[in-house]
Amino acid sequence: MRCGTLRRDGEVLLHSVWRADTWWLRLRGLLGRAPLRAGQGLLIQPCNSVHTFAMGYPLDLLFFDRDGHVLEWRERVRPWRGAACLRAHATLELAEDSLQALQPVRGERLAWWPAEPSTAASHAALAGESP
Repeated sequence: MRCGTLRRDGEVLLHSVWRADTWWLRLRGLLGRAPLRAGQGLLIQPCNSVHTFAMGYPLDLLFFDRDGHVLEWRERVRPWRGAACLRAHATLELAEDSLQALQPVRGERLAWWPAEPSTAASHAALAGESP
């Protein structure tokens, strides 16, 4: 899984955002992984709905259109629930209460940027992946 950052106008908002952009990575998502911490996220694309079945912790969710504009968000989605935004092309899963720090605005553009090669290995280790 590739790691990068989430940015607003070039400013880093989240330092470790893994990108799930294959069928298998989207299917697995966060299942069987350690809970996300502050500053971390999982960007799933394409994706317009997610579930928290079999998860032991709540998530904050941010939905984007194809160009990275914020459409909607959901706070503290508890385990065994689902959430959708039918117009979304991508969904960002975040640790609970992360949206309070991000303060998203509908219509603003947030961008995922790939990590620099020197930091990619350390970010991969955080995700429990081999570099």
